[in-house]
Order: sequence, then structure tokens, then C-alpha cells
Amino acid sequence: MPTKPLNELKPKEKGRIVKVSGGGGIHRRLLDMGLVSGSEVEMERVAPLGDPVEVRIKGYHLSLRKEEAIKIEVEVK
Repeated sequence: MPTKPLNELKPKEKGRIVKVSGGGGIHRRLLDMGLVSGSEVEMERVAPLGDPVEVRIKGYHLSLRKEEAIKIEVEVK
């Protein structure tokens, strides 16, 4: 299946996290928020200028900055 960064998902589009990249603290912070490989994620909303994005993961809503969402590779369903 094709993969793309999380920030490129359209609203209501779903996917499965394949890879979380990034260095140092940002990587650890993303993992602590539940953004781990294999998790299902759904794009809820994108702000008018593309920053931030709101996703639904593991039953809760999470807002991410664009530079954080780019680091999450998603397999589109």
C-alpha cells in the first residue's frame, strides 16, 4: 500500500502508522502520545493554513503541528 506523511491525509481519511522519525525529544514525545507503528489514525480536521492538524488516535483527539505530522509516515487505507 502507498505511504505518505500524516499531514497529507484528507479529513476523514484513515491510515496505519508505519514509521515515526525525528530526532531526540520530538521522537520520544510523539511515541509517548501514542503515535506508534501499527496504530490506526484518522484525520479529523486541518486548519485553513495547514497548521495544526487534528487526528483521532486510540479513541482521543490529538492536535499536531505540521512539522510534527510530517515526521509520521502513514499507510493509507
